[in-house]
Amino acid sequence: MAGFHKLPVADVERLCDDAVAVTFAVPDDLRDEFAFRPGQYLTLRLIADGVEERRSYSICAPAGAPPRVGVRKVDGGMFSEWLVDRLAPGDTVEVAPPAGLFTPDLDTPKHHGLIAAGSGITPVLSIAASVLADPASTVTLIYGNRRTDTVMFTEELADLKNAHGPRLQLIHVLSREPMAAEIFSGRLDVERLGRILDGLVAVEDVDEWWLCGPLGMTTAAQEVLLARGVTKDKVHRELFYVDEPPPELHRAEAEVTGETSEVTVVLDGRATTLTLPRAETVLDAAQKVRADLPFACKGGVCGTCRAKVRDGEVEMRRNYALEDDEVAAGFVLTCQSRPVSASVTVDYDA
Repeated sequence: MAGFHKLPVADVERLCDDAVAVTFAVPDDLRDEFAFRPGQYLTLRLIADGVEERRSYSICAPAGAPPRVGVRKVDGGMFSEWLVDRLAPGDTVEVAPPAGLFTPDLDTPKHHGLIAAGSGITPVLSIAASVLADPASTVTLIYGNRRTDTVMFTEELADLKNAHGPRLQLIHVLSREPMAAEIFSGRLDVERLGRILDGLVAVEDVDEWWLCGPLGMTTAAQEVLLARGVTKDKVHRELFYVDEPPPELHRAEAEVTGETSEVTVVLDGRATTLTLPRAETVLDAAQKVRADLPFACKGGVCGTCRAKVRDGEVEMRRNYALEDDEVAAGFVLTCQSRPVSASVTVDYDA
């Protein structure tokens, strides 16, 4: 990930009581750097009381449009409260260029199946709008929320449906508000998703599936799809929330103690070799010397700190961002990986 840039806020649109869409104005000299693929995200940075905070937010705009992110306020969340309640057009925000691999191929017409819950609609909206720009592509979107007044991007979804008609199958499901048909009332769990897919969706006609939402919902959707013959390589998942607290943070010690490894980190073509403690993650330890290393959530969810192990061995504590084929190819989340072998090389440029 390249460095952060101060971008002016072009617009802040309220989507519902606790969510907004923030559109950034990108200067001409940064247009190439901020060109994004649908499904990618932006990492935002804020310095508050001398402490650096970073958060990743998915882009909700179609390919080719100005970058726009959807933000839902989290109770006690300093970052989201600032964006939802206080940010205004004309303000500036430190933003890193787009990142993420939750992105469809737009060159080949396909039928894309999308399953989202809550603010998980953000990258899914970008994917749907971009895919539907090809008149030979179709989309099935299943979107779960608590109530009608918590649905993000209601107007945008209605506009897409009006514009593309039968090429967009749009299914709304509410968990805390009765719907006209019982099948659409309840949580998107294994049982309900199974009923919806069996009764309303021609699963065998869908080429790719894109899942975004809480861990429980995406896991249920994956289980239901695999049980209906969808191969794992056709199911892509992005998380915005995990029902497990992040790992305990350890304060940096004045000097390295305990077992160590010689760790080489490669970023932007520059290699740096460090003696790092095996008790700390590669990211936390290496950041003391390489402050430019990319990260956002440090919880194993966003995938910003993804790197490839070129040499040696690490132990990855948890992973909610990488696909099985990425792990098999040697990629790890450095925020979750501790050195195991005497020497390790991790390549962020891979």
